[in-house]
Amino acid sequence: MMKKTLPVLMAAAVAMNLLTGCVTIEPAETTAASTAQEETGSTQNASAESSSDSSQETSSDSYVIGIGQYAEHGSLDNCREGFLEGLAEEGIVEGENLTVYYENAQADGGTASQIFTNFAARDVDLFCAIATPMAQSAYSVAMKSDIPVIYTAVTDPVAAELANADGSSVGDITGTSDKLPVEQQLQMIREILPDAETIGIMYTTSEVNSQTTIEEYKAAAPDYGFTIVESGVSSSADIPLAADSLLSQVDCITNLTDNTVVASLPVILDKAAALNIPVFGSEIEQVRIGCLASMGLDYIELGKQTGRMAAKVLKGEAKASEMNYEVIQEASFYGNSAVAENLGITLPEDLTANAAEMFTEISQ
Repeated sequence: MMKKTLPVLMAAAVAMNLLTGCVTIEPAETTAASTAQEETGSTQNASAESSSDSSQETSSDSYVIGIGQYAEHGSLDNCREGFLEGLAEEGIVEGENLTVYYENAQADGGTASQIFTNFAARDVDLFCAIATPMAQSAYSVAMKSDIPVIYTAVTDPVAAELANADGSSVGDITGTSDKLPVEQQLQMIREILPDAETIGIMYTTSEVNSQTTIEEYKAAAPDYGFTIVESGVSSSADIPLAADSLLSQVDCITNLTDNTVVASLPVILDKAAALNIPVFGSEIEQVRIGCLASMGLDYIELGKQTGRMAAKVLKGEAKASEMNYEVIQEASFYGNSAVAENLGITLPEDLTANAAEMFTEISQ
């Protein structure tokens, strides 16, 4: 295992915990399938920990990583699951030669920074950051140490200042992008709703990933006969009123991978259903819970791709700074026939016949 001494970071983490009353999660001996629920401040964080007690020496072929996830929702959960699967494919298996610390920031930027400060104090070998705000926090902490960062579900690494324009790294950090296939989504919406004119998009103003995608939608929409109506929110508390306003102005809504909005998607879906307005998702989990359809990404596959990159870094085969970020290439159609029936919409056969998955019910 890679060894580092971080007295300054460790002291800072301890001081922060004393001042804020936050509880630092201690390593626990568990199986690969077990999960311990721990609390950091007012935030509930799930800790998936395995392998030996921290007082024991770890063998030279063992690794310790810290996974920080920005919010709780299906796509990011799938990224984490896929990430561990990707590592396992490369022989790095939780419970055998891998110890995993996992914490969730619950969409709070301050908590995100604290999580990685705590991971650094635990002398982890690598940070895994899931979603753009988490990746930015991880890199800010990592720059004060020699801990590499691997990120996933970062829509635009260049705009997030995590990569250069040519895709190369700005430091000891790399990962995968979940850039949306915007034009394929617009083409799909036009095929399903031939008479629609306006598409609503809700996004969080502080998430650079969402701002970048909004601009791409606005640029491409006229080519498909659409006008984009956008609605920015600053927190989940703004979403109910913002949804009411947006739904009164549009023929349908298309969803981004915006973390705050996705975490509150059930609220938007309920309001849209009451008005018989279709909501399109950006990935499989959103369609599973009630979006009509999506030309989206498979986040488990994205996570696997990220895990394989992380394995190279952990094994010393490559440095994160030497690896360009990667983009998943395949977008697939996902549809929900139960939602279509509720809306009185018939999904085109050429889409359903080639669907990666069709859902016949709405999951809660």
